[in-house]
Amino acid sequence: MNKTRQLCTFVLEGQTFGIPVDCVLEVIRSLPLTHVPLAPEAVCGLINLRGQIVTAIDLRRRLELGPLKEGKTARMNIIIRTSEGPLCFPIDEVGDVVDVEERLFEPVPETMTGTARKLIDSVCKLPGTLLLVLKGDYAELAGI
Repeated sequence: MNKTRQLCTFVLEGQTFGIPVDCVLEVIRSLPLTHVPLAPEAVCGLINLRGQIVTAIDLRRRLELGPLKEGKTARMNIIIRTSEGPLCFPIDEVGDVVDVEERLFEPVPETMTGTARKLIDSVCKLPGTLLLVLKGDYAELAGI
């Protein structure tokens, strides 16, 4: 029997990313962000999630994808579970939950450089797209 990984996929700047589905608490529409003075660069603000304050991390900045275009805001948020509490990743759109056979994952290509190389665990070719799987160390991913 082939071993599989179940991943929640999402899109940032036209690129498809995945995180293990068991790390995802929920996916919600974008919420207003409260700016945090003197916060690390990766922190784009705080959201109020039904009375719980959750730190929002700017994956665009962490993955060196460039900022949102002027006047645009993230359309969705993925709330993930970490050992330190929940984190929020503002994203462009949520994808599907996919089951991918373990044998289809490949190491990060040598051509991928910069911070993204440190934050991507593996890649997988899916029909019509390349899935970039984020590492499970969300403290490093958050840059905090």
